[in-house]
Amino acid sequence: MFRLVARDLAIDLGTANTLIYEKGVGIVLNEPSVVAIRYDGSRKIPVAFGAEAKSMLGRTPEGVKVVRPVRTGVIADFEVAGMMLSHFLSKARRKSKSFFKPRVIVGVPSGITEVEKRAIRDSIENEAREVRLIDEAMAAAIGCNLPVTEATASLIVDIGGGTTDIAVISLKDIVYSVSVRQGGDAMDEAIINYMRRRHHLLIGEATAELMKMTIGSAHPDYDGQEMEVRGRSLTSGAPASLVVSGKEIREAISEVVGTLVAAIRQALENTPPELSGDILAAGLALAGGGALLKGLDRHISEELNIQVTIAEDPLAAVVQGAGKCLDNSELYRNIWF
Repeated sequence: MFRLVARDLAIDLGTANTLIYEKGVGIVLNEPSVVAIRYDGSRKIPVAFGAEAKSMLGRTPEGVKVVRPVRTGVIADFEVAGMMLSHFLSKARRKSKSFFKPRVIVGVPSGITEVEKRAIRDSIENEAREVRLIDEAMAAAIGCNLPVTEATASLIVDIGGGTTDIAVISLKDIVYSVSVRQGGDAMDEAIINYMRRRHHLLIGEATAELMKMTIGSAHPDYDGQEMEVRGRSLTSGAPASLVVSGKEIREAISEVVGTLVAAIRQALENTPPELSGDILAAGLALAGGGALLKGLDRHISEELNIQVTIAEDPLAAVVQGAGKCLDNSELYRNIWF
């Protein structure tokens, strides 16, 4: 029998990826937050979504542009974001075989403004009968199985594509939070700028991301790694290639990593003394795609003298945490808004 009543959905509307969790089922969609658009005068006509659109990055013909409608954790292009969310939600609903619109809970950065909240609600409301929001840091903490309902402090650092959310949580409430509008995308941009400045080689976003994932690190132990990089020479204009070391990439992203460490230090300094002991004993948890940067946990641990653990599935921590709120609504009531 088809499920006639829609099951609730949780959405992690990320700068890099969009994930959707169906209550009682689990993650039903994980796609890059990318749309390929063809322009017909003032009209925007979608050509491809998600992974298909991302594969077209830097390879599109004239008249077609690959767009990332979510930047630094918030909607930058309202119209395209609405198209993308409508497509992803329709796809998720087809998988659940439901005829009715679901209730939806969406993870948002802690520093989001009321205008940005309104934009997210408006972009989803056509595909949902009710839209609620949850702080991404809170959702990530729940997804990491931290004891957020207890009278003890938990420190979560969620490093996404566009933002890094840091929060101290106790008794289902956020004691202190800060959102830094830097993350994986800032690291990619730093690598692009480094290659242009140091080697006079122009590379694209996809190549920079591949370099970060392959030889990028935050600790000197990984400096010996090497990778051949292809791009366009800025001096000759011809295609060129060279071998880049892990040390160079670590130096390229060091400013971004330093900003994140400084934000974590700020959170520790603003934590009430009664809760500082809890954090010292339990350490901090890393979530988000940025947590996968090699050696980042060791770098933070050495800089701040604190134990660091990485979520079991960092990329899915936010949507899994929001999904747990749906699965256990009585336990986590009043967390979303």
